[in-house]
Amino acid sequence: MGGNHSHKPPVFDENEEVNFDHFQILRAIGKGSFGKVCIVQKRDTKKMYAMKYMNKQKCIERDEVRNVFRELQIMQGLEHPFLVNLWYSFQDEEDMFMVVDLLLGGDLRYHLQQNVHFTEGAVKLYICELALALEYLQKFHIIHRDIKPDNILLDEHGHVHITDFNIATIVKGAEKASSMAGTKPYMAPEVFQVYVDGGPGYSYPVDWWSLGVTAYELLRGWRPYEIHSATPIDEILNMFKVERVHYSSTWCKGMVALLKKLLTKDPESRLSSLGDVQSAPYLADMNWDAVFEKALTPGFVPNKGRLNCDPTFELEEMILESKPLHKKKKRLAKNRSKDGTKDSCPLNGHLQQCLETVRKEFIIFNREKLRRQQGQSGQLLDPEGRAGSQTQGKLQDGCNNNILAHACSRGCSS
Repeated sequence: MGGNHSHKPPVFDENEEVNFDHFQILRAIGKGSFGKVCIVQKRDTKKMYAMKYMNKQKCIERDEVRNVFRELQIMQGLEHPFLVNLWYSFQDEEDMFMVVDLLLGGDLRYHLQQNVHFTEGAVKLYICELALALEYLQKFHIIHRDIKPDNILLDEHGHVHITDFNIATIVKGAEKASSMAGTKPYMAPEVFQVYVDGGPGYSYPVDWWSLGVTAYELLRGWRPYEIHSATPIDEILNMFKVERVHYSSTWCKGMVALLKKLLTKDPESRLSSLGDVQSAPYLADMNWDAVFEKALTPGFVPNKGRLNCDPTFELEEMILESKPLHKKKKRLAKNRSKDGTKDSCPLNGHLQQCLETVRKEFIIFNREKLRRQQGQSGQLLDPEGRAGSQTQGKLQDGCNNNILAHACSRGCSS
């Protein structure tokens, strides 16, 4: 897929916006909730990244544009060792693109499906690394709302990174979130409660519950409650009331005590901050600076000799995809040359209007350029830093989402 046969790396004007031509497509590696992912190499620096691309028309038809924008808005203000960080975002006529850290170790769901046995030591380090990431998100007032093995990627050394911010939300001050969002088996009791009786809403503790469910599943191979996407909500709430979670007698007492605190049904009593985790007796010996610096060796290291993902994604992209990425350049050139002779269809006028709104409102981002402007690379790590607070303003204002929702919700559904 893709090809740049020149041995000399091309030189791009550093003031030029990064675009599709700046990357060489190497191979398809995955499919997200509303996008596909491939490995790319930036032609000038030779750095490798993962590139997620989302078809604009499909996003409009499925009413998913505001989710893409939300993810972009959130990710451009974040940078952390245990997140999948955004490097560039750009668009063309067909697609929206997000270029992020490339993590070749696969997600934890993939490894569970490969029957990997995660030791207590491995899971202990995951909990610590994820606790640092969740604490960082809290400083930005972000609730991820979808912490689960599928959204935790490993790097080649085995360290964890949280991905997929498309249902994340921002809460200000003592404000609570109130919409039903997440993946049922990992959702905290208070999220279901909001749906049933309005409840008081929910906040950051929902992510720590999901962390508890994930840690339990990694250790045991199944989840603490038998909940599936089709399980009715009243049945789920009843499970929380009457069922007791069974902890393996082979686990050490410290791990069981920690999981019990994460899986506490009352959010007020649940362990739900970095301080709470650090004060757990089980983690008393943990060197948190070494955790942050990735100086501790993970208990599970992914196989470096293989791509830790399903190989069918590559075949789908090459054979089944009607608009394959590696033929984009030719296709767009062809479309531009016959622009004046397009057939019109009933949705065309409105769809064009939606596409134009997306084009105008799309957030272009370039972390490399931002770092040059700031003059120092570490600045984005500070949640009080300029880039972070600037993004917060946009998020809380929410105008992008509202414009898009208004412009693209009428008549665009498929």
